[in-house]
Amino acid sequence: MHIDWTTFALEIINFLVLVWILKRFLYKPVLETLNQRRAGIEKTLREAHAAELRAHSLQAQYEGRLADWGKEKAQARAELETELALERSRQMQSLAQDLADERARNAAVDAHRQQEMRREMETAALAQAQQFVTTLLGRLATPALEARMLDLLLADWAKLPDQQLSGLRAAAGDSALEAKVSSAFALDEAQRGRVVEALSQRLGRPVAVVFEVAPGLLAGLRISLGAWQVHFNLTDESASFAAAANHVDG
Repeated sequence: MHIDWTTFALEIINFLVLVWILKRFLYKPVLETLNQRRAGIEKTLREAHAAELRAHSLQAQYEGRLADWGKEKAQARAELETELALERSRQMQSLAQDLADERARNAAVDAHRQQEMRREMETAALAQAQQFVTTLLGRLATPALEARMLDLLLADWAKLPDQQLSGLRAAAGDSALEAKVSSAFALDEAQRGRVVEALSQRLGRPVAVVFEVAPGLLAGLRISLGAWQVHFNLTDESASFAAAANHVDG
């Protein structure tokens, strides 16, 4: 087989020229376009990666902030519950104290009311007893009983200590002052003489005496000298007993 090398060389040259032309005018623009696309894609990928990194960073920040907010919320809830518990405890203590104070006030009021009721009942009972005693003594009162009471009064007057007579003696120093002797029944001359003698002897000077009848005394006498008074009669003794009973009970 005979090969025409000249033709073959020309074909090779033509082929190379064609390749060069294709590469020059067709392949290169396509390659540049592909490179541009690849560069754009890589840029997009880089931007996407950067965006992804930023997104992960923001997500991490958000999750961290969310965790911190959860902790803050839990702490705030715990503090609120503690404060509410303390306030509830204070309110309960205050309520308990108010109730205790109210019970104490009610107890004091009840005790005072019961004491007043007891005092009123005792006063009423004493008044009834005094009325009964007065009625009974009024039935028992006689001139003979008064004479006996006069004897006892004069006996006590004779035994009265000097220190207790100082006020009476000072009052008796006024010559214009008269002694008044009240009796439930009229005294006879002998009884009046005994009274005048007893008064003058203990007071140290003659004393002018005015006698009067006071049936309200029931039986016995009452001797008045200025602001001073000595008595031994059923009415005054009964009143003194009732007053002493009221004083002791009060």
